[in-house]
Formats: sequence, structure tokens, C-alpha cells
Amino acid sequence: MTHGHEVLAMMEGKAYTEEGLLKAIIERFGSEERFYTCSAEGLTAQGLIDFLKEHGKFKPMGGGFTVDASKVCDHEK
Repeated sequence: MTHGHEVLAMMEGKAYTEEGLLKAIIERFGSEERFYTCSAEGLTAQGLIDFLKEHGKFKPMGGGFTVDASKVCDHEK
């Protein structure tokens, strides 16, 4: 399992659409990878995107969105 912080770090400085982010996650981590966060585990790539969106981790950028670094917790992975 991969921590969601790795996906957020991958997003820094880049704009994504939801579809583009899903594709990038799958290309980098594989379609079978599962993710966990501070409060959830066993998330699919789409489940992680939905979780992050619901928790306000994204901000608008260039017709899409990127990670809102001010909303990322800074505890150890």
C-alpha cells in the first residue's frame, strides 16, 4: 500500500483534471495499487482522488487543480 502523500507530492506544481490525475496515478503506481491516508486505507486510485477532493486537498490551477500544500498534514508517513 502507498500513502496518499506520495500522490500529493507527485502533484506539486502540476495541474490535473480528475481523469488526468487518475491516469497519472495508475501509470506511476499501477492499477492494482491501494492507498492509505491518516484516516482511511485500502483506497483505489479513484477512491483516493474522491477522498482527497472531499477533504479539500486540491486547489484550482490552469483549468484543472493541483495539491493545496497548505492543507497537507505534515506528520511522518
